[in-house]
Amino acid sequence: TKINGPTSMIRSDSNGSMTFNISSMPVGSSRGPSPLTIGMSDTIPLAVAFTETVSAYFKGHDAKKCVVRTLGNVMMSFPAGVVRVFTENPSPVLLSFCIKNTNKLEEIIANSSMLTKNEAQSTPDVHAYEFNMANLIEHLRQQGEQNKAASYFNIDILKYQVKSLPGVDMTPLPLVTYWKCDENITDYRLDYRYNPSAMSSAVTLKNVTAVVQVDGDVSKMQSIPSGNWDPVTKRATWKLSDISEVSEQESQGCIRAKFELNKGPSKPATTAMQFAGEGATLSGAEFELTGSGYRISLLKKRFAT
Repeated sequence: TKINGPTSMIRSDSNGSMTFNISSMPVGSSRGPSPLTIGMSDTIPLAVAFTETVSAYFKGHDAKKCVVRTLGNVMMSFPAGVVRVFTENPSPVLLSFCIKNTNKLEEIIANSSMLTKNEAQSTPDVHAYEFNMANLIEHLRQQGEQNKAASYFNIDILKYQVKSLPGVDMTPLPLVTYWKCDENITDYRLDYRYNPSAMSSAVTLKNVTAVVQVDGDVSKMQSIPSGNWDPVTKRATWKLSDISEVSEQESQGCIRAKFELNKGPSKPATTAMQFAGEGATLSGAEFELTGSGYRISLLKKRFAT
């Protein structure tokens, strides 16, 4: 059984650098930092987003054999009005920040074209960074020229991998599957359990979907809750209700299915599960500005499979 996601950090070359995206967003596309017009003496509003992708592999019923990998990305958004402020100010205030709880992270890779790590201000639990203001201003100026209708510009500033410990404690939704494969019938069960201890704060898991492939030429499928059988892909799909800790019924559950076969028996296959959570991370990493002249107008955290 697996929770879908990447298994390792992808590097773009041998020295450990990675591809960092710099993009613009048109007016009205989604909420970013504001406003479009910024005075020379105003503190500049910035938006920061943590996005983490978790993958987990569960084998059999031994919880200690669970393998979990979590990758993270930190993106910063700049309002379009900052381009004029930066270009008209020959000495803009240095933009600096720190990432807290870095003792839970490994393979932290900064956008080297934008950031320099401040070793003197860093500890094992806090990593401090400073922007290369000349490079930042030039990038924002180019983005402003190329995308005149944009309301803000996004820059990926950090990528990281979360330290992994053996066992199911680091995944927000531990899973176990059971198969009974007879000549004409396959009985299938998937148990899941909400695990708030894996998150920085307990948030609801949404868009929960389970998929499993069943061979043996399935002629009929019955399940609780009801699911969908696709004879072309030979896959059963269940879209589940949101999972949270509000009540025992919502925090754990199971899928039970019976497949009638024409050419059995089936062979047990891998079950895939997907979901997303808004308002928390799995790493517990935190962002903090360390200088003056800037403020955080929006801080988003999410994780997904």
